[in-house]
Amino acid sequence: MSKRSDYISWDEYFMGVALLSGRRSKDPNTQVGACIVNHQNKIVGAGYNGLPIGLSDDQFPWQKTGDFLETKYPYVCHAELNAILNNIGMNLAGCRIYTALFPCNECAKAIIQSGIVEVIFLSDKYDGTDVSRASKAMLNAAGVAYRKVVVNRENIELSFKEEHV
Repeated sequence: MSKRSDYISWDEYFMGVALLSGRRSKDPNTQVGACIVNHQNKIVGAGYNGLPIGLSDDQFPWQKTGDFLETKYPYVCHAELNAILNNIGMNLAGCRIYTALFPCNECAKAIIQSGIVEVIFLSDKYDGTDVSRASKAMLNAAGVAYRKVVVNRENIELSFKEEHV
């Protein structure tokens, strides 16, 4: 018998972890996850967009529009920043980060500062905006590579049924 041929690639695996992490987000509009991987393909950090530790998800707003202080924007930590802050306690220099959404300029700063060398993203839906242009300008100047993930499948289904193990 030979090995399975339909197994997922490393990129699909780590992007899958990022997408699964995003499912932890309480944000009703956008669920973004991120996964940091070292040069040995070991996961060293993961995060999703959400409030800082200790803040109640019920006491802060989740609106996208309106008065700034009545929106989610001043309070939510993005997935990339959370993955960096929630890493396993190691130096992230040389690591790569998988993220569902191309990082904003604020997350790009944290990515650069942490020493991450590559960003692999699924969506770049804000391409061309000032935030995206600033992010790419900083990543380019710092020598941080970025690329859209290449996958060979549209989806992966997970089951929690014991008989599927």
